[in-house]
Amino acid sequence: MVARGRFITFEGTEGVGKSTQLKNAARTLDRLGIDYMVTREPGGTPMAESIRELLLAPREEPVQETTELLLMFAARAQHLHNRILPALAAGTWVLCDRFTDATFAYQGGGRGVSAARIALLEALVQGEVRPDHVILLDAPVETGMARARKRGELDRFEQEAQAFFQRIRETYLARATEKPERYHVVNAALPLEQVSDSVSALLAALVSLPISE
Repeated sequence: MVARGRFITFEGTEGVGKSTQLKNAARTLDRLGIDYMVTREPGGTPMAESIRELLLAPREEPVQETTELLLMFAARAQHLHNRILPALAAGTWVLCDRFTDATFAYQGGGRGVSAARIALLEALVQGEVRPDHVILLDAPVETGMARARKRGELDRFEQEAQAFFQRIRETYLARATEKPERYHVVNAALPLEQVSDSVSALLAALVSLPISE
């Protein structure tokens, strides 16, 4: 019987280096001989990527909070059932750029959508499926946004005010405090080499842990 793969997500506000650390994580698992795939949210499948484009494109029309929330979970349903769950069942580790913690942080903390409403959709779409481990890359909002602006044109979310991202960061940290056994907070404000070393060491430690049921 094939052992189930592990589901590891990378979370954080804008500009904390998730894309860089996903690449670093992939290199680390290569060295450790672990079969893995890298994916992202919203997105991860052709249909989910189309929904991502709808969500991120700047537009004059106001996007209603419920519309945004439902689109997030519509993309997640496609991604989870068509890609993530089959990979885990085959014994493949899944490294994912954001998952439902981002919804609690962005739509919950940022937009003010109630956690209870998000939890209802989480249960509907995911059942009991949750990431085994969440690597939270944390940095002051000013640091992250300065990095994000250097990347080029900002998407619809990145154009929000600083207070929006401060609420997101606070929500992430609160969730990490509530479940320290699942969340691993990494100081993303440190020099890149130190952040990468921390993430690599964390992944190496997770390899030796028993798979949670």
